[in-house]
Amino acid sequence: QVQLVESGGGLVQAGGSLRLSCAASGRTFSTYAMGWFRQAPGKEREFVAAISWRSTRTYYVDSVKGRFTISRDNAKSTVYLQMNSLKPEDTAVYYCAATDSTWPPTVRNDYDYWGQGTQVTVSS
Repeated sequence: QVQLVESGGGLVQAGGSLRLSCAASGRTFSTYAMGWFRQAPGKEREFVAAISWRSTRTYYVDSVKGRFTISRDNAKSTVYLQMNSLKPEDTAVYYCAATDSTWPPTVRNDYDYWGQGTQVTVSS
């Protein structure tokens, strides 16, 4: 089992930045690729970004490329999502998840473990 806890969400104005963190515990964190998803009200949960277990590969949905950066620190069992130039359409609950699926893991069903989510609200 892997337990995941997200933090760092909040309310920010358009154009601002937030950094989300996801702390992992349980089984060996460093062997899993990690991903971030988000879910806006009334919408499906969508893939945002993923990072391989040694940080050698990253993958982003087109809508966040150039604005968001995923990273991880295996010594701290933590994955991050740096979000810059935020837009109102980025408003959602953000979830981190762990997977040992093939690369790139962009589908919700690829992931085995999920956190509870953290709310990000971007005001216009």
